[in-house]
Parts: sequence; structure tokens; C-alpha cells
Amino acid sequence: MIYLQLIFVYLKIGLFGFGGGYAMLSLIQDEVVVHYGWLTAQQFTDIVALSQVTPGPIGINSATYIGYTVTGSVWGSIVATLAVSFPSFILVMTIAFYYQKFRKNRWVEAAFTGIRPASVGLILAAALLLTLRSAFFMNLSPSMDYGQVYNAVVETDNFPDFKSIFIFAITFFLLYKKWVHPIAMIFVAGILGFVLYGLL
Repeated sequence: MIYLQLIFVYLKIGLFGFGGGYAMLSLIQDEVVVHYGWLTAQQFTDIVALSQVTPGPIGINSATYIGYTVTGSVWGSIVATLAVSFPSFILVMTIAFYYQKFRKNRWVEAAFTGIRPASVGLILAAALLLTLRSAFFMNLSPSMDYGQVYNAVVETDNFPDFKSIFIFAITFFLLYKKWVHPIAMIFVAGILGFVLYGLL
């Protein structure tokens, strides 16, 4: 049963994951943490971090790790990875075949114009997801209105994780100035994490 659920979830993620791996994160989090409860928010955040520092697209890497974590089997990794890749493979092959014919079509251009800002919004939602304390998400319910969400933040003191925001700001600045190579920045961010979160 769990394998069928993995197939269903990751086919849906692969089909509607517009904007690449980062844009998928909020959708993946909603499915595996909120809807099915396969992972805690902290486990999900850790898997995203692990997916970041290993080669390959973050969407596929996270599917591989989550599939294994949920089932405890390599078959879970295989099923989740294939399921998340299959819709994209079919869509890209179809688009590549018809792109030259329809790329000047005004309806196609209008669709892409609408998808672009939505993709940016999904990426920003993923950024917000990863900068908020994981405990905050455990206190949320889909039935909450905005006032209840605000109270959950204020009453539990689960405001954005400013240590994560600080690491993000340092990373963005150093990469923007091109003072540090992206690979070296991964190690720098890891060291900052050890220091800021008191693990040293």
C-alpha cells in the first residue's frame, strides 16, 4: 500500500512541479509532512539539506531519500525516483517534439507568461518553509484561518529562524560578490551551522 501511495504522490509532484526542484519543495512538504505524516518537519528539512549537498536535482534527490526513509527499502527509493521523473520525462519529450511548431503561438506564450511568476512564488514559499522553525509547521492545520495561524506563531514564539536567515544572507552576499566558490560555500554554510546552532 505504501508503494502505491508513493507512486501516486510523486506522480502528482512530478506532474505539477513547475519551476524545478525548489518550486517542488512546498508541494513535497505538503504531501509527505502535512497530508500523509510520513516525516516530521525536522526530518523533511534535514532531507532537503542532504539533497542540496549531493549531486543531482533536488527534487529527484529528495524523492530518493524520502522513498527510502518512508519504506526502509531501496525499492522505496526506486519507486519514488521513477515516479517523480516519469511525468517530467513525458512532458519534456512532448514539448520538445512540438515546441518549434507552437513556440510562437500566443496561447502558449500566454501560458508561459503566467507560469513564470507562479514558479517564483513557489520558490519563495520553499524559502519561507526552510527559514521557519520546523515546530511551527507541526502546529498548523489546513482548517486554520489567518488569525489562527498568526496566534500559533505569536503564542508559541515560532518566528522565522533568524540563524537560518543569517546564513542565507551571508551565502547570498558572498556568492553575489563571487568571493567564494559555490562548492566552498556549502562547507562554509555547514561550519556556520555547527557554530550558530551550538553543535561545536
